[in-house]
This record gives sequence, C-alpha cells and structure tokens, in this order.
Amino acid sequence: MRISRSVYLLFITCILVIYYLVAAVYLNNLGYYNHESLFYIEKALIVFDGVGVRLKVMGLTSPMLPFMATFAFTTISYTLAPALASAIGTALLFYVIAVTLIKRPSQDFYLYILLALFLFHPGILYTACSGKGGYLVLIFFFLFFLNLLKFYRSNTTFHVSIASICLVTLIFCDYKFVWLTLFFLPLVLAITIHSLNLGEQESIFRLFLSFNSPSLRRKLVNKTFALYIILFALPLVAVLCYKLLNLTHANDLNYFNESPYATWNVLIDKLSFDQQTTNTNYQIPEVSLLLSARVLLFCPMILIAIYLFRESTYQVLTLLTPFAFIEFLHLKYDKVYLAYEYYMIFVVLAFLCVMFKSQTVKNQRVFKITLAVTMAVQLYAGWYFLKTSPIAEDRNFLAVLTNRTDDKTQADNMDVASYINSLPDDSHILMDDATAYGVVAFVERQKIRTLTMPYQDNFLSGVESPDKAADYIVIATAKNLVTGYTQLNNRYLVSIKRTLPQVIFKKVYETDNWIVYRVVK
Repeated sequence: MRISRSVYLLFITCILVIYYLVAAVYLNNLGYYNHESLFYIEKALIVFDGVGVRLKVMGLTSPMLPFMATFAFTTISYTLAPALASAIGTALLFYVIAVTLIKRPSQDFYLYILLALFLFHPGILYTACSGKGGYLVLIFFFLFFLNLLKFYRSNTTFHVSIASICLVTLIFCDYKFVWLTLFFLPLVLAITIHSLNLGEQESIFRLFLSFNSPSLRRKLVNKTFALYIILFALPLVAVLCYKLLNLTHANDLNYFNESPYATWNVLIDKLSFDQQTTNTNYQIPEVSLLLSARVLLFCPMILIAIYLFRESTYQVLTLLTPFAFIEFLHLKYDKVYLAYEYYMIFVVLAFLCVMFKSQTVKNQRVFKITLAVTMAVQLYAGWYFLKTSPIAEDRNFLAVLTNRTDDKTQADNMDVASYINSLPDDSHILMDDATAYGVVAFVERQKIRTLTMPYQDNFLSGVESPDKAADYIVIATAKNLVTGYTQLNNRYLVSIKRTLPQVIFKKVYETDNWIVYRVVK
C-alpha cells in the first residue's frame, strides 16, 4: 500500500513538473523576465562563457544557492535556466511536503488540499514560473520547522542537527534569514526547560524549580548550551567563513550583500525607494504590527495552526518567531516593501502545523470543512495580494499571467542586446553590468567575450582610456532610472572628452534607456 501511494505521489509530482514547465516556458515566450532572473542569467553567462577571472563571480554572487541551481539548465537555454530551475524546484517542494504527509495514516483529504494549493495559489505559481529563488527558501524553511517539530515530539537532538543544516542552507538562499536566529536565542531556553523531566507544567514554575536545585540548574545550563552549539554553531561558522572569503577576494566582508555586482537587490531596493518617494501617489511602506495583520489576512490557516498548538506555550512561540522576523525586517529595511516570498513562508508553515496536529482534532468533519473554507479564502487572498502588491514586479507577473499578452518590460534591453549581437566578433564593448545586466542577459554566448565588464582587470583602464581598450561603449541615458548608479552615463562622456579631447564618440544606436557609442580612434 505504501509503495502504491509513493508511486501515485511521484506521478502527481511529474504532472506538476510538466504543469509548471509549460507555464514557465509560455511566460518566457511572452517576454516575461524579472530582475532576479536576469541577474542569474547574466552571471551564468559570465561564469561559463566570459573572459578573465570568473571564480569571484561564481563564488561571491548572492544568493548563492538559487544562482548555482540555474547551472544545471544552462545547457538547455541561458534565458530559460532560472525559470526551469524554479519550476522543477517548486514541484520538488510539493514532493517534500507530500512525502511527509503520506507517512501519516488517513491523510488523503490533506493531500487534496495540498494539491489545490500547488495548482491554484498565485504565490506558488509565481514561485514556480518567475525564475526567482523563492522555491529554495520555501523548501528549507519547511524542513527547518519540520525538524524542530520532530524534536519537540521526540526530544532527539538529531533533529536539531538537521534543523541547523537547513538553517545554514536557508541563509545561503536568502541572507536576510540570518536574522531569524535572533528570535530563536531566547526560545532555546524555553525549549530546554520543557525538555526537563519535572512534574510542574507551567514554564515559569519549571524555571523556578530548575534554578533552585543545583543538579537541575547544572543540567539546564548544560543542555541549553548544548542546544545553542548544535543549532547555531554551524550557521555562525558558515557565515563567518563566507565573509572571510569575501574579504579575501573582494576586500569587503559584506561584498556579497552590499555590492550591486554581487547581488541584484541592492540596486533594485534603492531604485524602488527612489521611485516610490518621487511618485505623486507615494504609499508609506507597511506599518509595523499591521504587517502581521496582513499576514493573517494572507494566510488565515496560520490561525488554525496556532490554535492546534495552544496547549504548548513554547511551541506557540516557535510559530510566532516568523512574525517577529518579518516585523524585524520591516524595521531594519524600512525603505523597501516586504517581498511576496516572505508572506509565502507562512503558507508552508501553516500547512506543516495542520499536518502535524490534524489527528488530535476530535471532530474531523467540522475541522476538514473549516480547513477547506480557509483554503478557499487563502487562494483568493493570494490573488488579491499579488494584484494589489506595492511592488511593480509582482503586479507585472499577474498581468502577464492573466492577460496572456507580450511583456514589453525588457524590450529596450533586448533591442540593445540585438545590436551588440550584430557587431563584429573582434569588437571590444565597454559596459557596466551593475546596471546593464538586463542587456548582458540577452547577449549571445558567443558575444560575451567581446564585452569588457567590471569583473575583468582591464575594465578600469578601459574606463580611463577608452581609445586604447574599447571600440564601443554602452551609456545609460538621462531617462534611464539607473543612470545615477553607474559611472558610464552622460556625465562620463563630458569628463572623458575633457580629459581626452582627441577621442571622438559617434552615436551608432539609441533607445530610451541606452546609447551605444563607437569610439573613433
């Protein structure tokens, strides 16, 4: 029976893979891309077909794991690689959750609920078809909390070790999750107190008894310290080693997180804030505490999850840590809106909790009806939140998905890339991929070798003496939103003409955002 259920589950997963792949390829053919996927495409082109020292690009591009996950699909197509990775990765997320589910008896109803979630929830479709790395975040977030709940049930530290590994992987999928550890520091003490064999049930009285008994106090301290080491030592060492790697190769501990050459969101966050503040319809980013209320509206199933764990204070606190986490992100990164993927973590967490505690509910009929209604509300809320998202990229995905019309967002970048592809193979083209990665992403792999970009040693000499190192220069126009974030703009032309008056720049191609100049020597 178990084998047949496993085969059936594998079959459903394969159907989901096909479903997501068809949707992802269809959207790609309509011209849909986003900043994150374009960044991965551009860096993958450099790693496999670029010229110069590419080890720094491969090792320091962040987030590391979503970027490297695209490598397996670059042989099929560079521009499709991120979308293929996210489509297959999201189907893998379904399989990971479903495998955990079918290990429990009489769970067919919950499997149907899970399937409905993965077929119709816009957040799941967004994760699967966008080419973003959110699918890896959801997989390891689910596994992290799954192993914590297993530890609460069995009191076996093996599960804490696995949770620690999942936490490390989660951090390398999205570095912001390093702040999640802050809220587990006080929680570990509550977990340790509960694990002691005491007759008292209330945590405050258990703590009082532990501190008043020398043997219990010693046991409490030792076990707390051991859990801290098991849970946090590996993430701490991994992040420290990665920062030292950045210091060695980039002379900056936080290069991977703060440089626009290493991660896509540095520039996009700044650009988004500038656009929002200069917009006449400026909307203030989510108000603190109301953010948690928005999460409850987005994922009402989390209320059911908290109710199911109501008898255990420290387990309820565990479920509340993601709320504290997003509130912290809102305060620390107050100039940007909370990304849609941070709402999605509550969807997988809520389902995990329901899956864990569903058999403890006495009236299964009422519970299942409530769960089905909640799922229907959750599906609608997902569509509504994506449609009204303050982030333009989220709204654009839904518009392309529902309207099924060509997406012209990247048309300008494609036009410039097409012109670069038409240039001779022995040309030398100077461009700054901190802002022009959207152009580089559409350049043919054979033409990547003609580009001179900041990762190469001769880029600075090319900027200072374009007459000696470049045949063409790609300049951001004054209309381009990123013109203030790159050295290669109109001001650069003015300064270089003053320094090298003999150099002539002839305009050979122009779009709204970019101008290609030929350097006349």
